Amino acid sequence: MNTAASATSTATQEALADNWLQWAAENRLRGCTPESMVDTMAAAGLDRALCAQAVAMLETDPVYRAALRHQQLLRKLESVVANQQKLWEMRPGYGQVEKRAGVSRDELLDRYVCGSRPLVLTDVAADWPAMRRWSPADLKARFGHLDIEIQAERNADPRYEENKLQHRHTARLADFVDRVLAGGPTNDYYMTANNEALRRPEFAPLLADIGTLPSICDRAELPRLSSFWFGPAGTNTPLHHDTIMLFHTQVVGRKRWRFISPLESPKLYNFNNVFSPIDIDRPDLARYPLFSQVKVLEVVAEPGDTVFLPLGWWHQVTSLDVSLSFSYSNLAVPNHYSFANPDIHDW
Repeated sequence: MNTAASATSTATQEALADNWLQWAAENRLRGCTPESMVDTMAAAGLDRALCAQAVAMLETDPVYRAALRHQQLLRKLESVVANQQKLWEMRPGYGQVEKRAGVSRDELLDRYVCGSRPLVLTDVAADWPAMRRWSPADLKARFGHLDIEIQAERNADPRYEENKLQHRHTARLADFVDRVLAGGPTNDYYMTANNEALRRPEFAPLLADIGTLPSICDRAELPRLSSFWFGPAGTNTPLHHDTIMLFHTQVVGRKRWRFISPLESPKLYNFNNVFSPIDIDRPDLARYPLFSQVKVLEVVAEPGDTVFLPLGWWHQVTSLDVSLSFSYSNLAVPNHYSFANPDIHDW
């Protein structure tokens, strides 16, 4: 760059705030046209000529050119997973979540754990005392005097799950049962896996109500690696992926599960940790157009059904009725995995 050009570039950078220069680089890398970017910046009150100059200079900026090289590597990775997803979708029955009984340990490991396929097991909970005993009334009678942790005031926060620590409330279980039964369908309050109730000795009788586990589970780890869920119809766990594999048994009520392959991650705008901003029920395709290319699998878990969640699969879960559920991640196979999660909160 010659001296005059360098001086012009320096003056432009000094005239625009760093956040706008970063915004320009990010949006150019995301494929926005220079014209649309200048229009947006000018609409925000910035000088149009100065914005046009700043956007044009990106093409010769050495840091931007370095980012373009790294973008090529990212695009290659995205193409690899997209092609693998096409192969997965060629499998017979890919679009359906199977409901099966009598699945052997070897098949469970090979076809679903290592094969990374969601599954509903229909026979696991057949001998569970919980299936005959659990109900809101039973919870109230046995544990109503105990305090529990719930999530509350979720309706006021579009990112309630990402901000779940801010929604922690303590409630007497008897009062919460009454609230669930009287309140009708709502997503405003929910006793989720984060309540940690099963780590408390007072709730040990709930664990005693759990019978046979999937053949791939380690019974000894159940008290440490299990969670209890209770809430009204209408609760919604937004689109996200877990970093482990788990089973989720539906005891009372029904839940609708929607699954998306982890190979579809580049189309889910995963900017923050393990969350996607997309609501499968009301996707904003103007803002998130790539989602229109995604294949969504759906299944309703009935009482007695056990959902297997494979590693990294995206899922959104909605309670169709007042619901009591039990989840557990005590698989007797490696179940600790590392994900390089993003930490971008302002896209």
